Amino acid sequence: MKAKIYFIALVVSFMITYFLVPLNIKLSKRSNLVDKPHKRGIHKKSIPLAGGLSFGISIIILQIIFYLYSRLLVPNLEIALNMLKLATGGILILILGFLDDKKKFTAKYKLLIQILIVSFMYLLGFKMTLLTNPFGMDIELGILSYPMTMLWFIIVINSFNLIDGLDGLASGVAAITMLVLFSVGLAYKNDFVASTTIIMFGAMVAFLKYNFFPARIFMGDTGSLFIGYNIAAISIAGTQQYKGITAITLLIPIIVLIIPLVDTILAIFRRMKRNVNIFEADKDHIHHKLLEIGFTQKSIALTSYFITFLFGLIALGFSFTSKKVLFVLLILISFILIVIVYLIFFKEKSK
Repeated sequence: MKAKIYFIALVVSFMITYFLVPLNIKLSKRSNLVDKPHKRGIHKKSIPLAGGLSFGISIIILQIIFYLYSRLLVPNLEIALNMLKLATGGILILILGFLDDKKKFTAKYKLLIQILIVSFMYLLGFKMTLLTNPFGMDIELGILSYPMTMLWFIIVINSFNLIDGLDGLASGVAAITMLVLFSVGLAYKNDFVASTTIIMFGAMVAFLKYNFFPARIFMGDTGSLFIGYNIAAISIAGTQQYKGITAITLLIPIIVLIIPLVDTILAIFRRMKRNVNIFEADKDHIHHKLLEIGFTQKSIALTSYFITFLFGLIALGFSFTSKKVLFVLLILISFILIVIVYLIFFKEKSK
């Protein structure tokens, strides 16, 4: 029965998004909500913006339907309430992203609003309460729960925002991430994680049809902030309300989102080194570097998908292995990250 529900949710989220995107394109052009060529961009013509509305609306509609389904038909009050809370925060972050695409907020102002939204979600119960300890028992965070939750949300939300500079890159990585989390949700019989991620997977695949190179529409901050928010919130829900997956749901996004997270870390250190605002945009992200080397947009996106998929398989392995194996793999991944960081900075230094 659940398999049928998940399949219906997948198809419906795909179809709603698929048919909303052309409407989104028309309305964006009519209202002049477009991304015009600029010095930090790589496109030579204006592209409709705020495409995140297409899949954001689709996902929120399905989340509310799942709320009603879990409240009235199953019933499962815990899942229902958390689905409603997730949709409520999603509406707020979607509005923030849309207004930013339209009015171009300063980075500090946008960060302030994100902090308020995350604080609201924390009060609703989406909070980080423990961390996985490979040497023994999980670590209870206690008074560190709020700052760690805030840090987690802000990093994941803005990591997606940073990699959304290439056709299909953010939407494709998001789709693979959702598929991995859905698989883990199924394995642990976690209905909340499985239902939320299958909804998002369907919407991401539909949007990718219009967003892959050459893109007909960009997701904008409307979409990138919304995706990051949902991934962060679903992971937090996995540690708090649903003990079946425990802290492993925090580890999965970290591993699967290896590209945007590494890019975020590099961006922060790069801007600190130059003594500029860490929120100041530049053209030194990983995908910009690859473009300079000679890679095409399509090849960079496909390579990123492949790397994300490989790390997704590692993340799935983490869900079913011992903590000792987990720790060894973490050391290996850390080594790979150090090599990547060294190579990028070495190249930049030698210019």
